[in-house]
Amino acid sequence: MEKIPQWSKQDVSRTLPARRDDGHKGTYGTALLVAGSPGMPGAAALAAKGAMRSGLGKLVVATAAESIPVIAALVPEATFDPAMMKRLTSATTDLDGFRAIAIGPGIIPGEATEQAVERLLAAGKPLVLDAGALSARSYSRASAPVILTPHAGEFSRITGVSVEELQNNRAGHAVKWAMKTGITIVLKGKSTIIAFPDGETFINATGNSALAKGGTGDTLTGMILGMLCFHDNWQHAVLNAVHLHGACADEWIRSRSAHTLVAHELTELLPVVMKSFET
Repeated sequence: MEKIPQWSKQDVSRTLPARRDDGHKGTYGTALLVAGSPGMPGAAALAAKGAMRSGLGKLVVATAAESIPVIAALVPEATFDPAMMKRLTSATTDLDGFRAIAIGPGIIPGEATEQAVERLLAAGKPLVLDAGALSARSYSRASAPVILTPHAGEFSRITGVSVEELQNNRAGHAVKWAMKTGITIVLKGKSTIIAFPDGETFINATGNSALAKGGTGDTLTGMILGMLCFHDNWQHAVLNAVHLHGACADEWIRSRSAHTLVAHELTELLPVVMKSFET
């Protein structure tokens, strides 16, 4: 395989859209986040915070009713739909009002989750799949970009490639499966790989071991969702979200120990970090 290019700070600055002076929340779109379960509301909260900080206009969180008070206390800007997960089993559920959708953080895998994913694949909206929504499946029904965000263990589970084999050729396997399935793979880890279905591939130039902690992947899922809403180019949205996510971790270790980062602090750093990329 040819040497894979990095997605650099200059690339982010070049492709990060400016905020329109006459923009309003409708300009930047409504996103749907299907996340959280009674035992895992934190994952939904982290993804929701990441989305709200990443450029969208409005966020609807589809989650268990029991989780709403916890998430709302942490992300009061979000709105909630506790019945959406059940409605996603119906092909008649109207999803036209959403610009982008993500599902998976804090979701329990199972038949209901698979039915929801199948409905979302048919919705014709950019779709991010993470955590409980990652499984071996066909993506032939998708008519819009699909982005998977697995770590090595999840990638192994959904492809059958052993973790050891994967770690020996991360980029090669990510490209192979992206092209085979027609989806985008964000293979998380040291030097995250972003492989698009046409074979175009980048290595992310940011991030460090501070990200090796629960919840940071949920935050990334939210950031990708938010950036899909305000980028005209969906590939730039994915690349910029991954880069900025890592850049927040890099900012953290400038003055603090990598041991101490917790996931919600990434979104607290994002406003200043993103500003440094704006031209």
